[in-house]
Amino acid sequence: MRLGYNLGMLRGPADLAVLEQVSEAERLGYQVVWTAEAYGSDAATPLAWLAGRTSTIELGAGVLQIPARSPAMTAMTAATIDLLSGGRFRLGLGVSGPQVSEGWHGVAFDRPLARTRAYVEHVRTALARERVRAAGAGPPLRLALRPVRQRVPLYLAAIGPRNLELAGELADGWLAIFFAPEHAAGWLASVRAGRERAGASLDGFDVAANVPVALGPDVAACADAVRPFVALYVGGMGSRERNFYNRLAAGMGFEAEAALVQERYLAGDRAGAEAAVPLAFIDQVALLGPVERVADRLQAYRDAGVTTLNLAASGSPEARAALLRGLVAAAELAGL
Repeated sequence: MRLGYNLGMLRGPADLAVLEQVSEAERLGYQVVWTAEAYGSDAATPLAWLAGRTSTIELGAGVLQIPARSPAMTAMTAATIDLLSGGRFRLGLGVSGPQVSEGWHGVAFDRPLARTRAYVEHVRTALARERVRAAGAGPPLRLALRPVRQRVPLYLAAIGPRNLELAGELADGWLAIFFAPEHAAGWLASVRAGRERAGASLDGFDVAANVPVALGPDVAACADAVRPFVALYVGGMGSRERNFYNRLAAGMGFEAEAALVQERYLAGDRAGAEAAVPLAFIDQVALLGPVERVADRLQAYRDAGVTTLNLAASGSPEARAALLRGLVAAAELAGL
């Protein structure tokens, strides 16, 4: 099981120091670094910046939002970063959610499965430098830039059986959030069904799980460090009617608790929402506690089928640096 580092989004000048830490992650043996986007910093620009400051670590967009760009623009961006990095780019895609798609980008959130399928096919065609004509008049065009790799690895962020099947069918990897080894068998069965539809197996398919990490002697105190992140997604992402992360938590056996977190978050009671997130849920989807406990849990992720475990870190640059070192220590203890 490989280790990755998910930087998330840049939130201000202080996060430039976080970007500088990627060189340390590379030295420690992390194999991929991911960036994200919602309605702040974009995911692509930091990766282009990192391409010139690193040499071996892979650079992943986790994810580029499908409603934000035409598929041709995404193919151009992927080819450019792959060239700048010497063939180290990984392209993650996702439809985002209604709030961002409609409220920020002005793109209707409808038929997400069909949209994703058509988008991926267009991107693949363009990156293969086959001729593309999206619509209208004029001759079809071929991407003028030649990527370093003939096939840039493509990932889908997916939640729910049909989306997971689509990831298995169309992509080279799955970007997972709130991955719990206890529930992995059902999720991977959906991915496997998609792979079989494409005439492939799970061999070589990258199950890349973004996992919050908090190290320390007290598990409950470590969970408190992760609560704001969990409460935001379970309570505040999307709308009351369409929150995929809330639905995911409910499907994992926390239906009443997820409803309470959402009720409080949408009412403006963020502290109450964070307090309502059950410790049992956080402990399933995060790595918490002493290094020895985290090492045991890393083995559970590996045994559940995770092939890349991405450290989702937050806090000051100093805190993130300690997590980078601590997770490597736990991985070594686990024999990974």
